[in-house]
Amino acid sequence: MEYSIRAEPFFIKTELGERFCLYYRSNRKKTLGTFIYIHPFAEEMNKSRRMVAQQSKVFTENGFSVLQIDLYGCGDSSGDFKNASWEIWKRDVFHAVNWIKHHGPTPIKLWGLRLGCLLALDFVIDTQEPLHEIVLWNPLINGGAFLTQFLRLKVASQLTGDNTNEGAGTSVLRKKIMNGETLEIAGYEISPVLALAIDKLKLSEFKVPNTKIHWFEVVPEIGRTLSPAGTAVVNTWKQQNVAINLQLVPGLAFWATQEITECPELITLTTKQLSNNTE
Repeated sequence: MEYSIRAEPFFIKTELGERFCLYYRSNRKKTLGTFIYIHPFAEEMNKSRRMVAQQSKVFTENGFSVLQIDLYGCGDSSGDFKNASWEIWKRDVFHAVNWIKHHGPTPIKLWGLRLGCLLALDFVIDTQEPLHEIVLWNPLINGGAFLTQFLRLKVASQLTGDNTNEGAGTSVLRKKIMNGETLEIAGYEISPVLALAIDKLKLSEFKVPNTKIHWFEVVPEIGRTLSPAGTAVVNTWKQQNVAINLQLVPGLAFWATQEITECPELITLTTKQLSNNTE
């Protein structure tokens, strides 16, 4: 798919340098608000750029503006990834929200992918920012499990490289993190502060009142159901009266494929759901 709408690049100044942003401005006379997109972790951010750009452009064609922000130490923003922390990243979301309040159409909505979903939810709970809707694309269920998967990249690189004497399974790497050591994994240096913050995250514990949650889960094939862990989260949220709409979308996990891939059906369903929800 090709779209003619172009993004406006700019920087937001913060107390810790500048954050690179892309702003997709809706050209509709009647605007439906602005989505702030919160990207996933490490290389998943780069893998998903094309899909996110396409969704952003389709959103603008349907009356929504979109602000994409590179978090501290990521993309073209200031800072080193090794100095990033969960609290700094939440502060970045605050700066994005504040910018929209002064420059963009409201209401403000958040849109996250993978780890970005948890950051979006944590931000809303922490700040009690009254946001109308949150879109979750394949949210991480458990930060600890995700961290373990990320650590396995380090283990795999040592098994295939020349570092055979280092002997580091995920349990050893976790001990290094607990001892305050920064680890280099797949080209990213992750600090113990950030790693331990991610390790504690659990999707089920994020109860967001008075906010509509749209959960889109990409699954490998038609007929595949949500994972047991994901189903448990949905049930927990419903018991807590969280307003949630779940959609399963067959397609490729574009944030994790070797080559850059797309999931057009995800864009179609996301746009349809959010556009219909404003009527």
